[in-house]
Amino acid sequence: MWELEHLPYKELELESKKVLKALPRAHFALAELKGVASSIPNQEILINTLALQEAKDSSEIENIITTHDDLYKSSLDLENLSSLGAKEVQNYISALKKGYYKVQNEDLLTNKSILAIQEELEKNNAGFRSVSGTSLKNAKTGEVIYTPPQNKYEIEDLMSNLEKYINIPELEDLDPIIKMALIHFQFESIHSFYDGNGRTGRIINILYLILAGLQDLPILYLSNYIIKNKQEYYQLLQGIRDEGAWEQWLLFMIKGVEETSRDTIALIHEMKELMMRFKYQLRENYKFYSQDLLNNLFKHPYTKIDFLMEELSISRVTASNYLNRLATDGLLSKQKMGNQVFFINYSLFKLLTAR
Repeated sequence: MWELEHLPYKELELESKKVLKALPRAHFALAELKGVASSIPNQEILINTLALQEAKDSSEIENIITTHDDLYKSSLDLENLSSLGAKEVQNYISALKKGYYKVQNEDLLTNKSILAIQEELEKNNAGFRSVSGTSLKNAKTGEVIYTPPQNKYEIEDLMSNLEKYINIPELEDLDPIIKMALIHFQFESIHSFYDGNGRTGRIINILYLILAGLQDLPILYLSNYIIKNKQEYYQLLQGIRDEGAWEQWLLFMIKGVEETSRDTIALIHEMKELMMRFKYQLRENYKFYSQDLLNNLFKHPYTKIDFLMEELSISRVTASNYLNRLATDGLLSKQKMGNQVFFINYSLFKLLTAR
């Protein structure tokens, strides 16, 4: 019977010829993404817009469904406009950003940070599992396919070991992408929380790539790739436990890194082109053009007067005049719900949702 061990695993050959052959393409794509992302002047634009899409995709894997419209409306914090699903997705964005800023400030990814991420996701402080009875079942048949560690002390011990493995590179001399795949498998197999393990694990993926220096921003998200290959993803995780099928799992994750990097590079290029078109229109036709205004319209696909007031340090009347003028001229779409008004950068919304 398979049992979960401490990392690094003993006597396990992970760097097969196929794996080593696949890695350079993934690294090249990651490096290109890192460079392209750095060319965006205000990087909060990427963190905000791409995090919204990732949050939606990652939550969808757990059957938390929301529309793009509900999701963007929920980011405005308008009264009575946020569906339950959209609120869950907003929790994911908040958890992702909390984890990113912790890693950025501490240069570590600790269990304290992982607990904070999960707490933000679930809006509770239940912490690591302390009661037995958790099992993973086939969604269709109800059959138990895997029983994770049940003992509270075993869970804490395995998570302590995982924390060391994440933060002490000398424990195992492996390529960081392979280590990311190992860490993801280990975390999902420990299944340390009552809920939110999948979403927390996907946040850990990108935070580890940042910790390892392969990315600077939390913008490389595998959730869309996993959605497209959801059945294979779960089969490969279980294939390691049943058959020790590491090579297939590693190749799957390496391919995911490469494909997602290339998709994200293409999206950022399209966003840059759209920003340049907006910049030209604003600069040529509006005396109130500023880089801060342009940044606001791309950081928030749905924006509102309060956002402009805060980010441009202008009065409510001035912010209202700017947005209404842009809506009248067709650069933005003005929407009203009850007494509340917001403005949509429809070109950006269309670009993000088309992917």
